[in-house]
Amino acid sequence: MPWEHKLHVRSSLALFALTLSVAGCTHHAGSSVARTAPILHGDHTHPGATKGWVDTKLYFGLGPAEQPDRGVSDAEWRAFLDREITPRFPNGLSVADIYGQWQGKGQAAPERLRSKCVIIDYPDTAENRAKVEAIRLAWKQMTGDQSVLRVTGPVDLSF
Repeated sequence: MPWEHKLHVRSSLALFALTLSVAGCTHHAGSSVARTAPILHGDHTHPGATKGWVDTKLYFGLGPAEQPDRGVSDAEWRAFLDREITPRFPNGLSVADIYGQWQGKGQAAPERLRSKCVIIDYPDTAENRAKVEAIRLAWKQMTGDQSVLRVTGPVDLSF
């Protein structure tokens, strides 16, 4: 993966983390009343601590970066997200707009792509791994793409 892409992905993830931390802070102008949202104390979908969970990033190429009218539209992406990804992981995930490069079999040069990165954290089970593979297969069938990059690693997280 080129360093520019790694830097962009890291920047996107850092922005995502900042957004999450800021989203938890609210201020009501003119009010001294504290926010009274329920605090998660851990349940099976939002545990206080995890063991055996993984973090998966899926990279979807939407179309040529230089030609936003070609490839998968925003509406088509949203429909795919709603139909294929959200039902499989309804307890939460993140989607980031990214720029990517991909050089497929037989291509002389890499394609520059508008892309989405879906980030999902879940218990590492055969059922969840099958859900991820079903998402990848659905995308390849829908678009004719050769691949959906998957990066999975262990994660220590809490809610």
